[in-house]
Amino acid sequence: MNEQQCTFFRNYLIELHDITREHIRDAKAQLANRPELADISDRASWEEECAILMRIVDREQRLLPKIQNSLERIRLGEYGYCQESGEPIGIERLLARPTAEYCADVKQTKELTEHAYAKIREES
Repeated sequence: MNEQQCTFFRNYLIELHDITREHIRDAKAQLANRPELADISDRASWEEECAILMRIVDREQRLLPKIQNSLERIRLGEYGYCQESGEPIGIERLLARPTAEYCADVKQTKELTEHAYAKIREES
């Protein structure tokens, strides 16, 4: 990656980090402000909304270290290259998933392997 691309992705990742932290704060604030609900269906809807918010918080909290790792890879000059093959990941893939660590081919192989092992464990 050239310096201009690295600068773009560094800024993009910093912005993504800030937005993600803001989403987590907002979701936690919503969870902390439980309204008084007398109707059972309203309460059920609120509980479902809470479950969704907790999944969002969990997912976004797992994203923060990935963003930090990507920023570190930029600092080290390793960003944009597959950690397994060393091949370029590709700008299009990085725009879609800026925390990508593997090129599409390696990632697909890893996912197929994980799926196969999961299937074997289910059968055992």
